[in-house]
Amino acid sequence: MKGRMQIDKIGEFALIERLARILPKVPKGVLGIGDDTAVLPFSKDKHLLFTTDMMAQDVHFTMRMDPEGIGHKALACNISDIAAMGGKPTYAVVSIAMPAKTDVKFIEGVYKGLARTAKAFKVSIVGGDSIKADKIIINVALLGEVSKKHLVMRSGAQPGDWVFVSGPLGGSFNSGHHLSFTPCVKEAQFLIKNFKPSAMMDISDGLPGDLNHILRSSGVGVKLWPEAVPVYRGCTYEQALGDGEDYELLFTLSPKKAVKLMQWQIKKHVFMFYPIGEIIADKKQRVNVKSFTHY
Repeated sequence: MKGRMQIDKIGEFALIERLARILPKVPKGVLGIGDDTAVLPFSKDKHLLFTTDMMAQDVHFTMRMDPEGIGHKALACNISDIAAMGGKPTYAVVSIAMPAKTDVKFIEGVYKGLARTAKAFKVSIVGGDSIKADKIIINVALLGEVSKKHLVMRSGAQPGDWVFVSGPLGGSFNSGHHLSFTPCVKEAQFLIKNFKPSAMMDISDGLPGDLNHILRSSGVGVKLWPEAVPVYRGCTYEQALGDGEDYELLFTLSPKKAVKLMQWQIKKHVFMFYPIGEIIADKKQRVNVKSFTHY
């Protein structure tokens, strides 16, 4: 068909923007598409958080991988989104599509991984769905709660803020980190209670793409300090930027809070946060990398 537009030509994020324009506007008081989770009305003091992630065989995992690790990842990546908003996870539903010839023990292994992670983070799995398909697809939808005073979004970064990450980046697939990572709930709770970041999200699509999400949402630019980006052992700087699936926190702090955080971690050695750049007013100064998708 003449003039046909393909998804791989426009990219995942451009597609999401196009689809968002088709959907009805969300009600007043609701934060919809555009952050790590949706933010919904809940109570006088709290917001309800709602997120979902899908994993597909031969894209996010293979049948040669540990099924319990696959189950862990399916829930943990959602928990990571809740953490990045300053919240704590509560209830989940799990849906799975699979070929009829799939080994039952493999699926049981996936659910053992789900159950172990749910128990570790006090998440109740309360339902789901299962269907037949050509390949395995796992989808988790997760609810969480956040105090209104602790909610952190992508849109609050200000010129002068420092940019931080919560750990080394790169090599997630080669190291197996993408199946064994621990969502940064403790780190996020520490930050919101003691330093309250101006913006925050988790790193799933790679540092440049995710940092650009914060920059676009906040209407700012960045001056990245390449030599300061922490690189996972055995990885190159390029891998630290582009591999993705790190699930570390990416956040911004005012200069005053940033200095206090650096002073605190020198004394306490509980968490390690790495400053990697400075937010600037020039909106054109984004992280210039070739875009990629998970298709």
